[in-house]
Amino acid sequence: MGVVFQEGRLFPHLSVRKNLLYGRRTGHRRHSASDFDKAVDTLGLETLLDRRPRNLSGGEKQRVAIGRALLSDPSFILADEPLASLDEARKAEILPYFERLRDDFRVPILYVSHSAAEVARLATTVVALEEGRVLRQGPALDVLSDAAVTPAGIRAAGAVLHARVTAHHADGLSELSADGTSLFLPRVAQPVGARVRVRIAAQDVILSTKPPEGLSALNVFPSTIATIRAGDGPGALITLNVAAGRLLARVTQRSLAALHLSEGVKCHAIVKSLSVAPDDVSGWSNDHPEGPVSV
Repeated sequence: MGVVFQEGRLFPHLSVRKNLLYGRRTGHRRHSASDFDKAVDTLGLETLLDRRPRNLSGGEKQRVAIGRALLSDPSFILADEPLASLDEARKAEILPYFERLRDDFRVPILYVSHSAAEVARLATTVVALEEGRVLRQGPALDVLSDAAVTPAGIRAAGAVLHARVTAHHADGLSELSADGTSLFLPRVAQPVGARVRVRIAAQDVILSTKPPEGLSALNVFPSTIATIRAGDGPGALITLNVAAGRLLARVTQRSLAALHLSEGVKCHAIVKSLSVAPDDVSGWSNDHPEGPVSV
C-alpha cells in the first residue's frame, strides 16, 4: 500500500530526487529509469529534483509525496485527505495530478475526503460513511445524486452529469451535450469531442413549472421530480430526473407549497453558466474499472 498523507511527510535531509528514489527502492519489482521519468513528467517535478523539502510549497510537497507512493510499486494507493492542509489555490493545482494518476498509471486509489467536489471529480465508486456506518456505496454518479446521502452536509449537495464537449465559442463559452441537452459553461479546458464530468451544486439549481422565458440563464433541463426530502428547517432537497441522469435542487418549503411541487411533477431546472466553476468540470472516460474509490 502506498500512502499519501494530509502533509507530505518527506524526509527533510533528502532532495526531491532521493525522496522519490526512496519510494522506488521499497517496491517489489525492478524499476527502470523510464518508470522514474514517467512519474516525474506526469507530476511536473522536473525542475524540483535537486531541491530540499524546506524549499517546496505545500502543493509541491504533495506532488512529491504522490510520486514517492507511486514509485513504491503499490497494489493500491491510500490518499488520506491529501488536500486538507492546502488552500484553495493549491488544491486546484493538485487535483489534475490525481486525475493523471488515475488515468495514466491504472493504480487503484482509495481516496478519503470530506469534499463532495473532490469526490465528484475523481471517483468511479463512492462509499459514503457517517459515524462508522455505510450509508450507501456504488457508482459515483448514483451515490452523489442521492438526496439521502449528505455526509458532507446538505449545503455541499450536488449531482454529477456526464457530457461531451461539442463546441468552443468566440464569446468564451463552451457548449456541451448532456444526453442531447445543451449545456453552456465558461471555457472548458478539454478539446471538442472529449468526455467530461460536470458537477452542479444543488444550491445553483432554480426550478420553474413553466418553460422559462426572458432569463439570462442559458441552461434549462426538462425535469421530473423524483423525490423531495424536507428537513426540519425552511429548506428541502429535491431529486430531479433529467435526460442525462439526475440533478439535485435546494429550494425553500415555501416555494414547494407555492409551486405545488410534489413527486412526479414535471418542471424545468435552470442553471446559470457561471455558477459552474472550472474545478467542477473534469476530463473523463468510461475506461476506469479500478478506481479511484472515494470514502
